[in-house]
Amino acid sequence: MAKQINDTILRAFKGEAVDYTPAWYMRQAGRSQPEYRELKEKYSLFEITHQPELCAYVTRLPVENYGVDAAILYKDIMSPLPSLGVDVEIKSGIGPVIHNPIESYQDVEKLGTINPEADVPYVLDTIRLLTEEQLDVPLIGFSGAPFTLASYMIEGGPSKNYSKTKAFMYREPEAWFALMDKLADMTITYVEAQIKAGARAIQIFDSWVGALNAPDYRLYIKPAMTRIFSELKRHDVPLIIFGVGAGHLLTEWNDLPVDVIGLDWRTSIPEARAMGVTKVLQGNLDPAILVTEWDLIEKRTKDILDAGMVDGRHVFNLGHGVTPDIQPATLKKLTDLIHSHSKR
Repeated sequence: MAKQINDTILRAFKGEAVDYTPAWYMRQAGRSQPEYRELKEKYSLFEITHQPELCAYVTRLPVENYGVDAAILYKDIMSPLPSLGVDVEIKSGIGPVIHNPIESYQDVEKLGTINPEADVPYVLDTIRLLTEEQLDVPLIGFSGAPFTLASYMIEGGPSKNYSKTKAFMYREPEAWFALMDKLADMTITYVEAQIKAGARAIQIFDSWVGALNAPDYRLYIKPAMTRIFSELKRHDVPLIIFGVGAGHLLTEWNDLPVDVIGLDWRTSIPEARAMGVTKVLQGNLDPAILVTEWDLIEKRTKDILDAGMVDGRHVFNLGHGVTPDIQPATLKKLTDLIHSHSKR
């Protein structure tokens, strides 16, 4: 039997009237928490995510420490890729490193499919543990989007300019669309399993798609994204899209069958609305502000909340993830400020 949960954020994601602006923070579970850093001295990221009790603890911690209105599953966007035959390693200080990068159509053809119950049972067990026994707020599940996953798979790791990825896209369109299809299939199957296990909302991270211009996005990416969100829409859970440096793609995203568009810190809520974006907005305090003095944090936070309260269709978040230098006490104080300032 699932615990009774505070569903304020789910109602806000759907654009319904709520008593206050709810909040959660990308990367809220992890690097800035002393309890997490202690764990990381003993376990790697993959080791934590493979142990449901441990992973549930890390996921739950920021809800207990900061009072946020949702948990986000602690895992990495790389988690499902090994099941496709991708040889990925998370290297400290670097990020994901792919030892068998995609270079040809044949490499795309070799990719397998995901069977979540068999390939990532620990992810689903963690979700069940959290949603059936531990959390009193909704759990957000997530997946990387096809372009962002493809960028790692083609570059072999993180990239500054995605030149190999874009060259492959332009030069090998048949292979590119085959890769988008395989990654879209994987995303749909993987996310549906998370929903079935108990995730109450889903965020698709297209973190690096801002590297593309709008016409290329429409041609090379949007068909796969439309299919992903159209399929997931059947499950009646709120769907969120987020990317970094993607302000020029907001009107493209507004066309997608999503409920919520996440803004990074470069585009304000009034700017997004002036562009014709009608979806619920999520964001978008610059994480760097959180290592400055409280007066500035308070002012910037209130500015964002006030802009969001103009039409009330807003969930507070950061414009990107929590960084390791942000103090947990600051995040707790921030959550309290968001709740008190936005109380209707």
